[in-house]
Amino acid sequence: MAKIGFIGIGIMGVPMVGHLLDGGHEVFTAVHRSQPPQALLDKGLQVLDSRAAVAEAAEVVITMVPDTPQVDEALFGAGGVAEGLSAGKLVIDMSSISPIETKVFAEKIAALGCDYLDAPVSGGEVGAKAASLTIMVGGKPEVFERAKPIFELMGKNITLVGDTGVGQTTKVANQIVVALTIEAVAEALVFASKAGADPAKVRQALMGGLASSRILEVHGERMYKRTFDPGFRIELHQKDLNLALQGAKSLGVSLPNTATAQELFNACKANGGAGWDHSAMVRALELMANHEVASESDPA
Repeated sequence: MAKIGFIGIGIMGVPMVGHLLDGGHEVFTAVHRSQPPQALLDKGLQVLDSRAAVAEAAEVVITMVPDTPQVDEALFGAGGVAEGLSAGKLVIDMSSISPIETKVFAEKIAALGCDYLDAPVSGGEVGAKAASLTIMVGGKPEVFERAKPIFELMGKNITLVGDTGVGQTTKVANQIVVALTIEAVAEALVFASKAGADPAKVRQALMGGLASSRILEVHGERMYKRTFDPGFRIELHQKDLNLALQGAKSLGVSLPNTATAQELFNACKANGGAGWDHSAMVRALELMANHEVASESDPA
């Protein structure tokens, strides 16, 4: 069993750490904003004084934080992971951040004699709890093989997609698909509901055809049940779409519908929804339609 450091025990990190502990690994963390849940401490999670101390104690260090600046701080800030690393250790960033900065971080870690993988995930809180996350990995094949048993405790669809940074590029592509599919489901349910159809029954019918998707299943239900607690916060999806739009600009690529999805998220944020689940994109469309999706029945 491995000694694993885990930085970033939030909505996603809590169940991920739980799976690592259940798998028999020794897991360390450092307190940042608040103490970890008692349930993890009861399972054996060890809390150390600093991120550097975590890196000293661990063979593998995983970061799972909101954005590029937080990864930079966790790794290279005062008392950060880099200060506690020694040759041969492995750093895995499972956050969703800039592919360009990922390459810079990997070079800095390599200069310390350590390996680096970027391994962002998809599946949200539901996937984290079920240990069914999709994990998109960038890095060297031999390093990926070293980390694969750890990934298998947290996810199901685990793919080495390319060299360093390609994992993050894949995650950006994933977030484009997710945002546009949420937008399509939201438009469909707003349209059907305003036309007088029961959105719960419409969703049930669509689940049997070509329009079926995991987003229609999970987020379509959220839309008519009005359950917008995250999940995955709108402000985090905005961050990912910013990476997509910035990358597209540098590549000379047009992403018109990604830009539209971002504007709908912006409308939600302007109405106090930065912390809503990203399925609440439907609220922006509801404002324009002057109609709220809701159902009195729930056949699902």
